Amino acid sequence: MIDVHYWPTPNGKKVTILLEELDLPYRIVPVHIGRGDQFTDEFLKISPNNRMPAIVDHEPLGGGEPISVFESGAIMLYLAEKAGRFWPQEPRAKYEVLQWVMWQMANQGPKSGENGHFRRLGPEHGDQSYAQRRFGDEVHRLYGVLDNRLYDRRYIAGDEYSIADMISYPWTVGWQGQGIDIDEFKYFKRWFEEIGARPAVQRGMAVSAGITEDPASLTPEEQARRRALLYNQRARPAPAS
Repeated sequence: MIDVHYWPTPNGKKVTILLEELDLPYRIVPVHIGRGDQFTDEFLKISPNNRMPAIVDHEPLGGGEPISVFESGAIMLYLAEKAGRFWPQEPRAKYEVLQWVMWQMANQGPKSGENGHFRRLGPEHGDQSYAQRRFGDEVHRLYGVLDNRLYDRRYIAGDEYSIADMISYPWTVGWQGQGIDIDEFKYFKRWFEEIGARPAVQRGMAVSAGITEDPASLTPEEQARRRALLYNQRARPAPAS
């Protein structure tokens, strides 16, 4: 059994898609990021960066004590290697996939996240036009990277479906909120529709954390506490020696 410390964000859904494709048993451990569960000492033990997702594999390859892994890209590599699927190990094919996993982690995810952040800010935060233009243009460029990649191949890493596709897909589902016209990128759109039609992808995208909360039910004090917790974070002091 694999524990998935999870909240239904694009980064969390990468992992549930892969688990569904692998048909591996897993248990969702909710990490309510709006409430601040990711900052607890217990979670810090398995995710030093205070970010979900993280996993704990109670039956790791090779046996022994449970293994914990944080960062969604590392989790994808770990699970694919354990199962022996969706990440070929022949050197050329292996690094064809790996470079696109790294591309997603270093480019698509962070830039899309920043674009969404600045597009959501209200006028009380001041003029955001430069940030919105900067990250909006970068996200548009990245959709173009995918479009150019997919014009002559079925999947991101070639002819075989892989973790490169699974890790990238959840960050493209919100294309409208990113200010993207999907019809501008016809090769990407073909890939997007094919990946989205896979039953395991649909199951992975539908995984919830089992917690529903009406934002209107929060007191102004609780809303202020959460904003202070989530934004403008600074370094956590190391333990005294």
